[in-house]
Amino acid sequence: MKKTIKVLTLCAMLFALCDSVKAQQSRKVYRIGYLSAVSPSAESSRLDAFRQALRDLGYVDGKNIVIESRFADGKLDRFSEFAAELVRLKVDVIVTGGSPGTHAAQQATRTIPLVMTLVGDPVPQFVASLAKPGGNTTGLTQISPQLSGKRLELLKETFPKISRVALFVDAEVSTQQRTSEVLQETRLAAAGLGVKVVSVEVRAPNPDLDGAFRTATGERVDSIIIQPGPVFIVHRKRFLELAAKNRLPAMYGDREWTEAGGVMSYGVDYLDLHHRAAIYVEKILKGAKPADLPVEQPTKFELVINLKAAKQIGVTIPPNVLARADKVIR
Repeated sequence: MKKTIKVLTLCAMLFALCDSVKAQQSRKVYRIGYLSAVSPSAESSRLDAFRQALRDLGYVDGKNIVIESRFADGKLDRFSEFAAELVRLKVDVIVTGGSPGTHAAQQATRTIPLVMTLVGDPVPQFVASLAKPGGNTTGLTQISPQLSGKRLELLKETFPKISRVALFVDAEVSTQQRTSEVLQETRLAAAGLGVKVVSVEVRAPNPDLDGAFRTATGERVDSIIIQPGPVFIVHRKRFLELAAKNRLPAMYGDREWTEAGGVMSYGVDYLDLHHRAAIYVEKILKGAKPADLPVEQPTKFELVINLKAAKQIGVTIPPNVLARADKVIR
């Protein structure tokens, strides 16, 4: 009888120990690094989407995860400092926004998992291939150069009379190869549309936007396309003011521009990308290796039109284009 009691007591202690271990594991707080090229206000909608997606997966900021956010505010030279700081904090995973942030994070660590977002073409700069990334980096691309031609096609369809378009490029983040790809895609589309493309570079940290617009208008452009880049996001308000002042119909890279007062935008759904980035983070926190997680390309694209902004500069959006829009701001 005494032996039976001892065995039962031992079993109870073992079960209690297992429960204690499980409780400790469930109470583990993961630290997630988050590197952004822009300001907290400019990044807010994307970070909110990332947080919400994590919450849907059972990870709540301040409870079982802590998100360590760092914002370069357009000063891309700060990425190295921020990446090194996140490594010292021993975060479990780092989410990076754009190529400069991803590069800085890779320079800072080859062991902490990295989930990249907003990267144009990560092969071979950041990963060995999309299917088999290798190393400590995986995530999502935004295939930005390939969208340049499509943006011009939509702009020409909306405003058939345009003949000269200024392509604004963020020189700070665009390598010579990527700039060449963007120009090539845009000019290829332009050749078939009877449109001339004028490239206008804008350079951080103190961009001369007024001078850039003088360059564009000096070339007698009648429309503009903005290639996504941190310098434009940081100075979005001024850029939109100058576009409106010069009464130039403009095509932007994402809906944040049209929601802020731009005429139209076409591009990747950034909120969806950040939602999907949270899924990568969850897999990694559960033990998956970045090397084994294929890099994914965007699946959602959206055309957004701001009728108020169009009216402000005296242009009309054709009904057939409006019918194709995913969102119309009236």
